[in-house]
Amino acid sequence: MKLLILFQAGEFSSGSMMNERKLLRESLHCRLPSLIISEAKGRKEAMEIIRISLPDLIFIDIRLPDGNGLEVTHQIKKLHPDVKVVTVSSYDEPEYRDAAFRCKADHYVAKDNLMSLFSGILSETLSG
Repeated sequence: MKLLILFQAGEFSSGSMMNERKLLRESLHCRLPSLIISEAKGRKEAMEIIRISLPDLIFIDIRLPDGNGLEVTHQIKKLHPDVKVVTVSSYDEPEYRDAAFRCKADHYVAKDNLMSLFSGILSETLSG
């Protein structure tokens, strides 16, 4: 299984000093050592990775250094409707969640809940 992580650099939560990408990558690798994990620093790099090596699952931050994660989600789903896209945000607000689903995200997760929910999302992706 191939995974792409596209997050804005920063803290996982206000009290954590560990980079969210590193935390997610290490946690995923420990639970699924055969998982192939790619990372992108922005929209352009992500679209190139998707073009070269289509991932099965993408975790994408709403806020990106070079674009809007919702627009990128919509673009990915338009080109590759079978790829599972999990939109991630620092805010667990209904308007963000609704916007993510309008852009065809498969899941919406607040960053504070991401680590507790990613196992279920991975299991769902692996099963079909």
